[in-house]
Amino acid sequence: MEQEHSLINGTIVKGIGGFYYVEASGIVYECKAKGQFRKNRITPMVGDSVMISRGNREGETVIREILPRINEFVRPPVANVEISMIVAASAEPEPVFSFIDKLLVMSEKKDTEAVLVFNKCDLISPEKRDRIRSIYRGTGYPVLFVSTFTGEGIEELRNLIKNRRTMMSGASGVGKSSIANSLGEFGTETGLISRKTQRGKHTTRHVELLTGEDGTMIFDTPGFTSFEILDMKPEELKYYYPEFEEHTGECRFSSCMHVSEPDCSVKYAVEEGSISSERYESYVRIFNELKEKPVKF
Repeated sequence: MEQEHSLINGTIVKGIGGFYYVEASGIVYECKAKGQFRKNRITPMVGDSVMISRGNREGETVIREILPRINEFVRPPVANVEISMIVAASAEPEPVFSFIDKLLVMSEKKDTEAVLVFNKCDLISPEKRDRIRSIYRGTGYPVLFVSTFTGEGIEELRNLIKNRRTMMSGASGVGKSSIANSLGEFGTETGLISRKTQRGKHTTRHVELLTGEDGTMIFDTPGFTSFEILDMKPEELKYYYPEFEEHTGECRFSSCMHVSEPDCSVKYAVEEGSISSERYESYVRIFNELKEKPVKF
């Protein structure tokens, strides 16, 4: 019979093939989740703080309890995120701003601090950097340009996320894993597990929480080429564009969605250049997507 004192507090650092890898006091345990979770439709997530215990069978360790979450994301499936690091390439491939903005919207919705990181900055001109910065003026998001080739911006990024749980997300091929490697030695303990379970040498195919020597923790997530906002009503969207906030209450209609209504202060701001046209265009695109797709709540 299992005893209560055998419970160990740890953090899920990876889940793959029905197994969860839990780090506790420098040791990584391979665990199964107790059957009650499935019955209650609860899925453990990378980043969860959990209580684990040894089972009756030799070598078996079981997740017994999931502690309350600060937040959780569906895609990528992670919990307890403090910073959302949204990574794009400055070039090769060209940044897709509408995709970046969808990730920003979800960061806002989950109350997670967002930082924009444009990798491969050694491939672009100062003028292109200025153009990218101008798109996000007024949003309050830090915009960093980094290069894993030259090392530019890496130290600034390291200082920004130090001692905080950071989720890296972005499309495939933008260099998320390269940035993680450039930031320092991550995954000393989980590296042994990674070499046993890794399915691809160069592409992340599962979510993993990597721990750095300075205590910084990075969620390394798979790249994905499509993204859907599944849990938001169209009328909510305007609240997740920070640069719209100062124009709240200035439109003719208090319920203005900033799309087709007349005398809209947000549209005026776009015409005047104080809100970037790229951001506004992405807002309208996402708004229309939400209107067209039925959302279940």
